[in-house]
Amino acid sequence: MDELYHTVEPQQALGMLESSAKGLTAEEALKRLEEFGPNELREEKGTSALEVFVNQFRSFLVLILIAAAAISFAVGEITDAVIIAAIVLLNGILGFVQEYRAEQAIEALKKLAAPKAKVRRDGAEMITEAKYVVPGDILLFEAGDSIAADVRLIEAMNLKVDEAILTGESVPSLKVVESLAEETPLADRENMVYSGTIATYGRGTGLVVATGMETEFGKIAENIQSAEDEPTPLQQRLQSLGVMLGGLVVLISVMLFALEVLEGQPVLESFLLAVALGVSAVPEGLPAVVTVALALGVRRMSQRNAIVRRLASVETLGSTTVICSDKTGTLTKDEMTARKVVVGEQVFEITGGGYAPQGEFLRDSQAIDAGAEPGLSMLLKTAALCNHAALTENGGWSIVGDPTEGALLTMAGKANIWRDELLKDNPLIAEIPFDSLSKRMTTIHESNGDQTAYLKGAPEVVLPLASYIYVDGELQELTEAKRELILATVRDLASEALRVLAFAYRSIEPGTKLSPEEVERDLVFVGLVGMIDPPREEVSEAIAVAKRAGIRPVMITGDHELTAKAIAQAVGLLSGEQQVITGLQLDKMSDEELQQQVERISVFARTSPEHKVRVLEAFKQQGHIVAMTGDGVNDAPAVKGADIGVSMGIKGTDVTRQASDMILADDNFATIVKAVQEGRGIYDNIRKFIRLLLSTNLDEILLVAGSTLLGLPLPMLPIQVLWLNIVSDGLPALALSVDPYDEDIMERKPRDPDEGIFHGMVLFVVVAAVVAFVAEMILLLFWRNTGFVDLRRLRTMVFTSTVLFELIFVFNCRSEKYSVFRMNPFRNRALLLAVAVSFILQLAVLYVPFLQPLFETVPLTASDWAIVVAIAASGLLVVPEVFMR
Repeated sequence: MDELYHTVEPQQALGMLESSAKGLTAEEALKRLEEFGPNELREEKGTSALEVFVNQFRSFLVLILIAAAAISFAVGEITDAVIIAAIVLLNGILGFVQEYRAEQAIEALKKLAAPKAKVRRDGAEMITEAKYVVPGDILLFEAGDSIAADVRLIEAMNLKVDEAILTGESVPSLKVVESLAEETPLADRENMVYSGTIATYGRGTGLVVATGMETEFGKIAENIQSAEDEPTPLQQRLQSLGVMLGGLVVLISVMLFALEVLEGQPVLESFLLAVALGVSAVPEGLPAVVTVALALGVRRMSQRNAIVRRLASVETLGSTTVICSDKTGTLTKDEMTARKVVVGEQVFEITGGGYAPQGEFLRDSQAIDAGAEPGLSMLLKTAALCNHAALTENGGWSIVGDPTEGALLTMAGKANIWRDELLKDNPLIAEIPFDSLSKRMTTIHESNGDQTAYLKGAPEVVLPLASYIYVDGELQELTEAKRELILATVRDLASEALRVLAFAYRSIEPGTKLSPEEVERDLVFVGLVGMIDPPREEVSEAIAVAKRAGIRPVMITGDHELTAKAIAQAVGLLSGEQQVITGLQLDKMSDEELQQQVERISVFARTSPEHKVRVLEAFKQQGHIVAMTGDGVNDAPAVKGADIGVSMGIKGTDVTRQASDMILADDNFATIVKAVQEGRGIYDNIRKFIRLLLSTNLDEILLVAGSTLLGLPLPMLPIQVLWLNIVSDGLPALALSVDPYDEDIMERKPRDPDEGIFHGMVLFVVVAAVVAFVAEMILLLFWRNTGFVDLRRLRTMVFTSTVLFELIFVFNCRSEKYSVFRMNPFRNRALLLAVAVSFILQLAVLYVPFLQPLFETVPLTASDWAIVVAIAASGLLVVPEVFMR
């Protein structure tokens, strides 16, 4: 029923909700609160801490490790079971702590849209908590107030409302009270105001027609909460990795067990051998290292103002191929700024940004004294007096009121012209307010007994009312030729996507009736001001970096086509044959047509939330990994549906933050590009230690299986294999997670979204494993033929050579392009430290007396070390330049 309130007159709306202009009684309000519930958004039940912790153990790879621990415990290998269990638990704790901290950060960012509201009850005005507002209440608001509920207006005194949070339109909407046609779309319902929007000008009174989840804001929130999350690309790839490794482990272990039994070996001994091989085959360090790499990346990103809600989302952002971004507040500052002033035939440019009155007036690129220019100073005086906004400094400059009027005050302030000072000598005595029909506003001031009217409005409205033009301090007749010249200037400014206002004044004879007909005629035209919501300073460079990285930035905005196009050109987003289309044109396209053309479109203007979702789906159908940024409620559905949703932390809404994967604490588009770099680097580093772990674990599989097939004794014991995986794999792998990123990381194209995590590394992994296997097998075969040492010393030598091989080989895993001989080892001091610590720990296993029985090792002699080093040095032969594809 609330959808029809815009079609009825205010009195009829009051009757429909059994209310009156005096408001509800306190008793009735309490009754309706019980009926309709509090005026707040219902949040879906959050995930408990226990659920977050349990979720850390649901990946296939972790389940394999848990099974290995259980089997080891069952067959009496208690030490192996404890070590594996400790690794699994560490992995779970790391993931839990990170995800829990991320959710706590999200909670800290949440802000209520309208914590307080002014209502009329029992005929008296009162302040109440917004959650106690009910349908039928009379809500009162003025410039600067957040709207607490959906409201049908009863009174609107020059009321303008910023609805960008809901409609995407950056220019505040002028409100009326008259009824509208039933088919009027949401964005054009000028007799309605909606929950979460902000009054920027004037004041209003209205009937509350919807609260909580029944508001337009709430409906979007409910749709978002009902949607399900999809696994990210990294989660899918790691799941595939776990399945592959698990299947491989089971297959090899079963085959080995069967082979041993067929050869007449005892069943229990054969089973223990199969378990040992299974334990050796699973890279126990991989889950922990992946989690640590992501956690460290998330920490770095939080230091760069990007808060990640889920670990794997970091990598997803790094694989992004398209960034769909809103304009207002994301690419731009969401601050109207005056850029150009045209007085007579002179054009002045204005420097500075935001609402800080700091900047210069330039003529022909030279700074001038604005106060010494008669025409310019008159325009600035007119702009300051014909104004209702307030410019304040409280830890930073801001405005109260309409952004356009705030921009005019800021412009005047740059010339040291202040409204408050002007009003002392020119007090306001009357006003002809702005309305959508007249498209102009006039204030009338008195000074030394004289009255002067100051007017601003649309150029096409102001010019016909003017008879004169103010040029260099003198009045001249405004001829048709001059009018045409001014209109041509207006078109030029509009082509730059500047919003153009015209200014005029008139001296009023005493006794003149202060009506529009008498005041707004025979005006003196002063000049034009062109304003724009400027782009952020960092955006141009961020877009350039994104393009070099092969990422397509795309603007999707509710703003006018010309404005969107000019901003896109200014920041370098639009170039070449890239197109701009509007929501109206989009409506005429089928989904298939949009998919065919979407690659050539960089700007979508005058869009609705439904358009954003269509554009998102079109890109995804083309195989793109899409990031969607946004701050308003209108962005939330697309943010939720994107591969990686990015919301704003300062200006964003609770609904959008809840829908997102990542929140920008500084609302800065450039932070997204930094996050992309971080994501790419994290993925590179994950691939680095996957290469290390798979190479070394494949070597262990080949070594154990090859020894069995050749009738050789087990080359390493299960405890030695676990020590190998934990120490030589674990510490260096962790150090690889903080390896400095390649300098050209943002100069290369994004990965193919369908590309597997093993892309290009199979040959490298196989060659590394084979090289290590051959070197170690030569030692084993030599021992069988000569018996030059006892079995325990032989196993110690194989064990140590394998450890040392991996500590050397890790340096060839640092890059996909360069070998250890072409890289600076000191760029990753953590890796040097990890290798040193691992080597010292290995020495302890060999030479500390109480550790020798536990690991069944013996001290190595100098001749033993010579053989071990020779075997380990083969790791230098596996260079990425040759074997990475």
